[in-house]
Amino acid sequence: MTISIRSVEKTFGRFPALNGVSLEIADGELLALLGPSGSGKTTLLRVIAGLEFPEKGQILYGDQDMTFTSAAARRVGFVFQQYALFRHMTVAKNVAFGLDVRKGQAKPSKSEITARVDELLKLVELGELGKRYPAQLSGGQRQRVALARALAVNPSVLLLDEPFGALDATVRKSLRKELRRIHDATGVTTIFVTHDQEEALELADRVAILNKGAIEQVGAPHEVHDNPAGAFVCGFVGEANRFEGAVKGGRFQSADIALPAPGVADGAAVAFVRPHELVLAPADQANLSIVTERIAPQGAVVRVDGATASGQRIEAAFARQNAGDLQPGAKLSLAADRSYVFSA
Repeated sequence: MTISIRSVEKTFGRFPALNGVSLEIADGELLALLGPSGSGKTTLLRVIAGLEFPEKGQILYGDQDMTFTSAAARRVGFVFQQYALFRHMTVAKNVAFGLDVRKGQAKPSKSEITARVDELLKLVELGELGKRYPAQLSGGQRQRVALARALAVNPSVLLLDEPFGALDATVRKSLRKELRRIHDATGVTTIFVTHDQEEALELADRVAILNKGAIEQVGAPHEVHDNPAGAFVCGFVGEANRFEGAVKGGRFQSADIALPAPGVADGAAVAFVRPHELVLAPADQANLSIVTERIAPQGAVVRVDGATASGQRIEAAFARQNAGDLQPGAKLSLAADRSYVFSA
């Protein structure tokens, strides 16, 4: 199912939650809505679901205008952060719920419901747990039950609101891979909300980045990370050192930091350099120099915190074999393999 969001506006009192949002979502795509708290991502998801209605704009499912259609009529599967499972029902009954409550000819037979539940429990790798109750499951297992329940009704669209937000880091990483596997197996158009950029970049086909009720950029994970459309995206997606300064004659200067800025107009500017794009360099080829304060080996990488002579904080990351025997207090000359400069 393709989804078209056209110039959607939504306010709460005087607060503009969505401000002219337009977005095209392809059939079978897994799209992440990524942004800080208050950016409008959950409101947009609820408008797509029919749980909120916009003041202006349109929501189309395929060619059908669904702007003011109820959530039930849209055939969406919705997975909430807190799962919303029925505690008095077994896992199997929870998964079957959306089918059990159908009326008349729309309700499948008992054997069809049982077969569908068995199929979905196998898909989410809970095939042996159908007779258990939610209280007998781990958080990750409950999340899988919620996902199976949402898929049971053959939704045209699957919507997930911070689906892993209540889980610990290890379980989150495991379930990301499971969600991707399940999405690829079902082919259902899927939209999920997250404020976790690692989650979005790992899972999604494309990422839509929201800020203050507007979309800043939409693109594949590598596009929004490597080619940010503006300062907000560059600072929000991925790690980055941020510097305020000015551009003059194609050169950015911030105290004792100098970076190339081709094509950027003269005047106030902000620059970013990602830690992994800083490399050790001879002094005459360096963009900046730091005195190291902290050195933290992390697997194959060494992370270095330091400061320039003017006091600007710098974080760098080197392959461990390139870091040698660095010690706190060492003076390092660093060159930026790549930098990002935007007019302020």
